[in-house]
Amino acid sequence: MHVAVIGGTRGLGKWIANFLKKRGYLVTITGRNSIIGEAIASKMGVSYTSNNIQAASKADVVVIAVPIEATPRTIKEIAPHIRGGSLLLDVTSVKEEPSELMHKLAPEGVEVLPTHPMFGPRVRSLDGQVVVLTPKSKGKWYQKVVDFLETEQARVLVTTPQTHDRMMSIVQGLTHFAYIAVASAIERMEIDVKESRKFASPIYSLMLDMIARIVAQNPYLCYSIQTHNQYIPEVHEAFIETFHHLKSMVDQKNQDGFVKAMSSAAKHLDDLEAALGRSDKAISALSAEVTNLKNSIGNEVLLRHMYSGKVHIGVLESLNPDSVTLKGNNKDITLKLSNIEVLNSEETIEWKKVNIPLKTFDISVILPDSSEPEVISHTIKSLKDVVGVEIKDVYEGKQIPKGFKSLTFHYHVINPDSRKKVEDLLVGFGGKIR
Repeated sequence: MHVAVIGGTRGLGKWIANFLKKRGYLVTITGRNSIIGEAIASKMGVSYTSNNIQAASKADVVVIAVPIEATPRTIKEIAPHIRGGSLLLDVTSVKEEPSELMHKLAPEGVEVLPTHPMFGPRVRSLDGQVVVLTPKSKGKWYQKVVDFLETEQARVLVTTPQTHDRMMSIVQGLTHFAYIAVASAIERMEIDVKESRKFASPIYSLMLDMIARIVAQNPYLCYSIQTHNQYIPEVHEAFIETFHHLKSMVDQKNQDGFVKAMSSAAKHLDDLEAALGRSDKAISALSAEVTNLKNSIGNEVLLRHMYSGKVHIGVLESLNPDSVTLKGNNKDITLKLSNIEVLNSEETIEWKKVNIPLKTFDISVILPDSSEPEVISHTIKSLKDVVGVEIKDVYEGKQIPKGFKSLTFHYHVINPDSRKKVEDLLVGFGGKIR
């Protein structure tokens, strides 16, 4: 299947192109800068053209992933040239205008599916991510898209463009606006944020991280969301009026009024118990990994960089609130704590199986006749660093005492020292190593 990602040289478009390429799709990306486009395409292993019409006219699926303000003119440019039987979709944060234009301009036989992935290009997979679909009708492509997203463990939400934009005026419009205002106020007051974290409750630290995540996004995208969703001006007015209302109660020392307003807002949020539970989990997750690392000082750990995906292996030498230092074979390496995650035991074994040469051994042991080779084999495999076990031979002959048998196991280990663990286990079963 041939997919054209219009605007696939950066941002979400680049993420989509790379994601689909890794899943075996033939991908073409477009972008205005040919030098950058060719370089990105070469790195991803996809095709590039600066000609949007050429890319769109040859594709089975056309994904419009240009900035919001460029979406209408891009639709007007390419929609009339898309082949019948193809799928046309956009991935912008505003749905009403793109939906109307695509349905109006796409030729007969082209299926239109306005779409909004509710995540940015920093995510590593679709697992658990929300993707909003706003179809006017559900053709053959609709179910293919839903099946693909659900196979990737995404959460699919189907609604109308109007409902989507109204909800986005709150989900993105209000929250982004409020968070940017808080960050700007902190800057205006010249607060040393790093110093403020020393006084922070877990909630303050978490809130700062959420605010930072918003303001670290593409500011042009944030501005476009604020200006292209027709429902956002109403949201801004409600926010400003509410702010002044609350401020007036504080200025007038109106405790009853403030308490009533806050309590009413809390009730309206609904299911506070679940919200508190989710925030407790987020706070616990922040400290749990640090505790795990503290307990691992002096031991080997594997740390994966969250954005590059590179795995670092070494003995954990030191840990501070900002960074962690590993002692490697050639040199020490210091990594930012905020950028890494610790591989669990299963991930560690899988990584080592791929990246570290395995050692292979055979071992023969004399055990009682009643011993079950499959059970023993399974138990050996459960040992740490043992990644494969085969029963090579079962022998009952003159050299073996009556009532006993000889079992030979062929096994693979990541760490050669695990050979002693295998021997100890077999002796523990009552065996005698031959």
